[in-house]
Amino acid sequence: MPFRSSLFSLPLLAVPHDFTQIFSDWRDDGWEFLRHQAPRILAIILVAFVLAWLLKIASRHLSALGSSSVLPSAVRSQQLRTLSGVIHSVGVFVIAFLATMQILTQLNVKVEPLLASAGIAGLAIGFGAQTLVKDFINGFFILAENQYDIGDTVKIAGVQGVVEGMTLRRTTLRDADGTVHTVPSGQITIVSNLTRDWTQLAMKISVNYKADSDKVISLLKEVAADVAHDPKFEKQIVSEPEVPGIDRVNGDEIEYLLLMKTKPGAQFDIGRELRRRIKTCFEQSGIEPGNPNKVYVVDSGRA
Repeated sequence: MPFRSSLFSLPLLAVPHDFTQIFSDWRDDGWEFLRHQAPRILAIILVAFVLAWLLKIASRHLSALGSSSVLPSAVRSQQLRTLSGVIHSVGVFVIAFLATMQILTQLNVKVEPLLASAGIAGLAIGFGAQTLVKDFINGFFILAENQYDIGDTVKIAGVQGVVEGMTLRRTTLRDADGTVHTVPSGQITIVSNLTRDWTQLAMKISVNYKADSDKVISLLKEVAADVAHDPKFEKQIVSEPEVPGIDRVNGDEIEYLLLMKTKPGAQFDIGRELRRRIKTCFEQSGIEPGNPNKVYVVDSGRA
């Protein structure tokens, strides 16, 4: 019996001492954590929430600015809403990531292996979805720089048409035949906007070689001035028309150049009116076309 009591008495005496030491260590570690790490972690969380809140307010103001009448028509609400959404999402992710790294550092967790793993994972995702990532990045800069707007006539990726829709990933165009083209943003390297600010109407008028050049130039200037000062068209014309003179000599015909800057989209109606008036004026003045077998008013309008 004494032997058995001694066996049971040894563990019973040792256990309270071990637990007391463990609880003492835990208490010291807890106080150390509450005194140093906890306030820092709370400060990090508080700063992260404040930054996210400010970012949300800024995004809302940016989105609301799109529907404001203060902005010019070239800046549309869809563009600003898209940009505000992207900025808010990316900003919240960056804030959360940095806050998490700071908290892990305060908890004495080594973040270097995590960063290395995240870098490898990001590299793998980037290689796997590089086309999609390129589309989103390029689309973001297209929207941010306001390279074109809905309703503009543009030439991108070898396709020309009117912009009917655009997102970060793609742009939708409708050409003159009514065909709808969907162009990924990653394939847009050069943007030719044909209706931004103003459009230049360049008309080449073919006249018979024997016609008096001074008379032809004078008639063209007179017709262009009449159209420019017509109440129906004067608000659509940006500057005074120009008739530089002879543009090309080809056998029995001479081409004269007429230039006129108009507002975007107005060049078509003004061009048709110029053709009609030039035809009538030349018929009344006895000016013969350069080639009777073809129309002597040729429009090579470009923006």
